[in-house]
Order: sequence, then C-alpha cells, then structure tokens
Amino acid sequence: MAGESVLIGKGAQECRLLLERANRHGLVAGATGTGKTVTLQILAEGFSRAGVPVFVADVKGDLAGLASPGKADDGLAERARACGDASWAPAATPVIFWDVFGEAGHPVRTTIAEMGPLLLARLLDLNDVQEGVLTIAFALADDEGLLLLDLDDLRALLTFLAEHRKEIQPVYGTVSPASVGAIQRRLLTLAREGGELLFGEPALALDALMQTDAEGRGYVNVLAADQLVRTRQLYATFLLWLLAELFEELPEVGDPEKPRLVFFFDEAHLLFDDAPKALLDKVEQVVRLIRSKGVGVYFVTQGPSDVPTDVLGQLGNRVQHALRAFTPKDQKAVKSAAETFRPNPAFDTKDAITQLAVGEALVSTLDASGVPSMVDRAKVRPPASRMGPLTAEERATVMAQSPAAGAYDMRIDRHSAKEMLAARALQKAEAAPPSRQRQSSTRSAGYSDAAVKSALRSLGTQFGRTLGREIMRGLFGGLARR
Repeated sequence: MAGESVLIGKGAQECRLLLERANRHGLVAGATGTGKTVTLQILAEGFSRAGVPVFVADVKGDLAGLASPGKADDGLAERARACGDASWAPAATPVIFWDVFGEAGHPVRTTIAEMGPLLLARLLDLNDVQEGVLTIAFALADDEGLLLLDLDDLRALLTFLAEHRKEIQPVYGTVSPASVGAIQRRLLTLAREGGELLFGEPALALDALMQTDAEGRGYVNVLAADQLVRTRQLYATFLLWLLAELFEELPEVGDPEKPRLVFFFDEAHLLFDDAPKALLDKVEQVVRLIRSKGVGVYFVTQGPSDVPTDVLGQLGNRVQHALRAFTPKDQKAVKSAAETFRPNPAFDTKDAITQLAVGEALVSTLDASGVPSMVDRAKVRPPASRMGPLTAEERATVMAQSPAAGAYDMRIDRHSAKEMLAARALQKAEAAPPSRQRQSSTRSAGYSDAAVKSALRSLGTQFGRTLGREIMRGLFGGLARR
C-alpha cells in the first residue's frame, strides 16, 4: 500500500492520498501557525519516495529542512507509529534549491518572449491601453525577428516603437507615447525590485524540475521565496508562468499510475487577488486540463474562499487545518470550508474546523473510483526530514552537490533585440547623406558600443521559437510557438 499512496495521518482510519488520483489536484488550507508547512513537508517527502518530482515555493524558509534528516526523537517516533508509519526514522529528501535572485539557490530565469505579453502586463499592472501597446511590441518583435530575452531588449523595443509609431500605426494600430512612457516606468520599478534577474539566459529547462536520484526518489525543487513573495505580483506571475509552461510543454498522458510532477502553489491567494476575469478563466482552464499532462496542482492558502469556485471544484484532495471564527467574516469562512467536505456523521465538520489542534487536520481524498472520501479528523504524521531551515553552509553544500550545479549559475548575454536595433540604427545613419549623418551623430553615438559588442557575441539563434507568443498559447490566444 505504501508504494501506491502517500500517508498523511490517521483519524478513525489511515488517511492516504492515492498516487493514481494525485493528479486530480488538491488544497491545503488553514490559519497561520496551524501546521500547513508540516503538511506540505510530509506530502513532498511522500511524493519523493514514490519517485514523483515536486516543485514547491518556500515562503518562510522552513521547507529547506527537507534536505536534512530530522532529529531522532522518541516522541516523534511514537506519533509516527500512531499515525500508521511504523518504519519512521530521520531521513533527508533529495532537494534542488532555486532562487530568482540567485542567492539561496540556483538562478532560475525565463525570457521576455517566454513570459509573453499577457502575464507581463499583469506583472507590470498595466491598464488595457498599455497592455495593447505591449502586445503590439511583441507582434512587431515576432515579425521583425527581434530576440526578446531580457528587460534591456524590451526597453529598446519600446523606444523603437515610440520613435517609429507613425510608420507602425497602419499595420499594428495606434501607439501612444504616453503609454510607452508608462510601461518604461513600470519596467524601471520592476528592475529595482529585483525583477531584472528573472529575465535572461540560460532560461530554466523544465526537465530540470522533473529529475529522480540514483535511488529513484523524485527531487523536491524548493524555490527560495521568502524575498520573492514580498513582491506579490512577481511571485504570483512567476509561478503562473511556470504552471503554463508545464501545460504547454508536457505531452498528454491521461491518468497515469502516479503524477509526473506535483506543483505546490503556496500563498495561492496572491494568484487570484485582483486578477481580471479573463485571467481567472484561463487559470481555471489550465488547472482543469493540466492533469491530463500528469501534473498535480496543490493550492496552499488560509481558506477555501481564497480560491475561485470554478478552481476549487477541481481540487479533489483536501487537507484542512484549523480556522478561527472571531468575526462574522471568519464564521462565514468556516462554514464555507465545512461545506466543501463530504460529511461524517461522527462529528460536526464546522465545529471541528475551529477545534483542531496544531498538527491536526480534516482530511478527504479521492478513492480509487475518484469519489471524495468521507471527511476524517486526523493527526498529521511527523516528517522524517528536519522541521526548520538550513544554515547557509548546509544550503551551499546541497547546492554544490545538486544536478543543477553549474548549469544556470553564469548568465549568458546573447545578441538580441537591443543590439539588433542598435546595429540597424547605426547602419541607417552610415547610409544617410553626410548632412543627415551630422544631424544623427548624437543619436547614433549611443549605439556604437552596442554594435561593436554585438559583433563579438555568439550569433547563435533561437528563431525556431516564435518570440512574441502568448504565455498560454492555445488557451490564451495570440501568437503560438511554431
């Protein structure tokens, strides 16, 4: 049985998550300090032991402890046995650390082209008019073969767009200089918040997230997010981009015996807060369809009400920790959470949610036929790995030994849109009559260094990938990868 399921804990009976139903998604909810992080940890351990790679954002730093054995403790051993885990012993889990800022993990990057205009517009909090201008910029880059890799490329493209707006308008539509200026200012803010580090090469290859070790255990990919989550839009948009990439890149596998990857979306409310309806509709579509790619998505948040109803209805596996009911709003949230479970005649679900102790949870998982089990009040088993962060030295040791070591640490600066546009401007200035050359000398001087620099760079291309595509491609419409 242990090879077919992940043990969560024990109530009236053992509460197990069947691997064959794990790609039907799930929810881990509860108030701060009630045990959600430990539940995340034991689920990640369980999936890893079953050979399933995991991706999880570590917003507090505690999940780094997965990489180290826990403390040998008689009390923990006894609790584990009481929860049905008679073989409990301290053990580490194979971990790969990632970090957008490149400090607490291997750098994780994407390109401007990969992010696409829709998610980039949300990241920059653009209005409809500004988003339209950004979409024109991506379409122009695609048509002109301009490689969009980093923020410098996008800045250069927007400058070109503003300077040539009259020529561009008949083909692409109106480009307002005010909108271009607003986008440029948002890019400046994003760069100051560290977002510039997210864009560039080498970009993350999804295969890097789906590895197993020599013993067949799935690697747990831990994204250091304690700093990233402070920039709410950057955090949510990055995770949504990654989810969309998984949907687009992975082939259909139907309902496999176990997931190919389990994706935990911690602080899930940040994804849905203030999101436009069009984006919410597409998120709902991706969640619904990505299970056929063998990916299980688990949202982690305070209460079910943080997740839109259409998404919540697809989360068949539920672990609910305690909620408090101090205000009418809290009481409504408790009632709403209780109504998402299949009732158990042994107790009142609504009352139980407010009475759960730390380390207890209400658990309901899908059975072999896909039907939610009757809710059970369970004690959550203890993890075998450390409950708490690693030291900087321990983290560095894990990173040095990880399969991603050296693959992403050095940024590559390739010949791309910024240099291409600079070279075009220089060629145009050199081809102009002498009088025009004198008039344009000031403007073209700024491009000279870039042109020389571009000539020295690798001229390797990525033109087989369409550069202006929409992040959700077929789902989100717009440009698709050819």
